[in-house]
Amino acid sequence: MKEEWQDAWQSAWFRKRMVSGLALVALILSLFPFFFQHIEKRSGYLLQDPLLEWLVPHNVSLAIFVVIWAITLLAILRAAQDPYMFLTFLWAYVLLSVMRTLAITLVPLDPPVGLVGLVDPISNFFYGEKFVTKDLFFSGHTSTVFLLFLCVPGRIDKLLALIATVVVGWLLLVQHVHYTLDILGAMVFAWIAFWTVRRTVMREGSGAGVE
Repeated sequence: MKEEWQDAWQSAWFRKRMVSGLALVALILSLFPFFFQHIEKRSGYLLQDPLLEWLVPHNVSLAIFVVIWAITLLAILRAAQDPYMFLTFLWAYVLLSVMRTLAITLVPLDPPVGLVGLVDPISNFFYGEKFVTKDLFFSGHTSTVFLLFLCVPGRIDKLLALIATVVVGWLLLVQHVHYTLDILGAMVFAWIAFWTVRRTVMREGSGAGVE
């Protein structure tokens, strides 16, 4: 594990992308509270969602939290063994965050009827003081977990991450935190971010491929 990172860090190509990627993530996370508090003040559109109308809302925040952070810990362990996997996820997350910010800005939505507030002490830290309900299209939780699925190596890890994506997406609908469109769109945008980074940022790196 240590040797993998030492070898990668000897590459100027890797160092530049790692440092710049970490700096961009730090900048994005620092700006998120201001953005989310801003969008919470605006009016949006209320969508008709037949699936949500059928589902009775329940508070499943604990289950969502456990699934998300369990698969995140697994991904951290894999990233510790594969610096290029971490770099791929890092830059894909940057692009995903930019696309999500633009999507939320361009598609103003009001929260679904029956929304039960999602309690996630870690994620909510980056949302600011006021509880946020209008960060809808597309789902940040779903897109991030699906991005982990795209990045982690190995069939078993991918299967676990894919199951986590489905479970998280479904539970968010059960809690009426998102529309169905938000969940489906999250996976599409995560794939676009991953595909783009693999063919741009990671293209010149030896050993940079993620199976």
